[in-house]
Amino acid sequence: MNVIYPLAVPKGRRLCCEVCDAPAERVCGACTVTYYCGVVHQRADWGSIHEKICQLLIPLRTSMPFYNSEEERQHGLQQLQQRQKHLIELCYTVAQKYIFEGKHEDAVPAALHSLRFRMNVHGLSSVELVPAYLLLAEASLGLGRVVQAEEYLSQAQWTVLKSTECSYAIHSLLHRNLGLLYMAKENYEEARYHLANDIYFASCAFGTEHIRASGGYFHLANIFNGLKKLDLADTLYTKVSEIWNKYLNDHYQVLSQARIQQIDLLGKRFETDTGLVYSDDGTLDKAGELPEGRVP
Repeated sequence: MNVIYPLAVPKGRRLCCEVCDAPAERVCGACTVTYYCGVVHQRADWGSIHEKICQLLIPLRTSMPFYNSEEERQHGLQQLQQRQKHLIELCYTVAQKYIFEGKHEDAVPAALHSLRFRMNVHGLSSVELVPAYLLLAEASLGLGRVVQAEEYLSQAQWTVLKSTECSYAIHSLLHRNLGLLYMAKENYEEARYHLANDIYFASCAFGTEHIRASGGYFHLANIFNGLKKLDLADTLYTKVSEIWNKYLNDHYQVLSQARIQQIDLLGKRFETDTGLVYSDDGTLDKAGELPEGRVP
């Protein structure tokens, strides 16, 4: 990490912290294009995502080279956009992984990077921003920052309302996070409303028995369990277990079938390469010949 000297910064240029958007005082010494307000946020960003994308940021945050033709310039812009799209998915996947692991603090910097790259590629009002807003809201709820989570969800909800091309899957995620928000605020009536909408939109997008619909059932069961309505809670918990049991059994069958096919393929390749086949008693015989003592 290197300290930024204010007199060395060009007039009119404002350097902001990558994590909190406050005035920057330090710069990453490895890429020299990422800035922080202090050591704490630099360490948080490095441990979350920056270590993985440090060198990838350099071509995105430095001036484009001079091109001799319009064709070369367009090609350069396409490459730049592809790099940004790659980083969108990478940062989003890393943030999701942290949330699944319960590491909500680590998820925030990665989700912020995904949000910024989405803004650069798709614009400030695109529905493509919504998944990143929802990740940030979920991480904020995990950290107990209800007000901040509400701000992210308000931005996501407003973006969805303005869009005419929002998928059922996005609607499902939005309502699920709104349900979790109202659960944190102990407004269980609103929470039930949004979780019911989550189940509806997830069922429209993936089917009523899909694992993507099970999350709404599970959170709804938690509400009824907290309200001591145990019969309703048990019914919903049973529904969740049935969905996952079917999914895991089907997945196991697919993997087993693929393994059997792979073994058969290896056996045929072995026979082709060596001219030998396995007999019923496990011994190796020449292909096309019968073992000694065996009659056709």
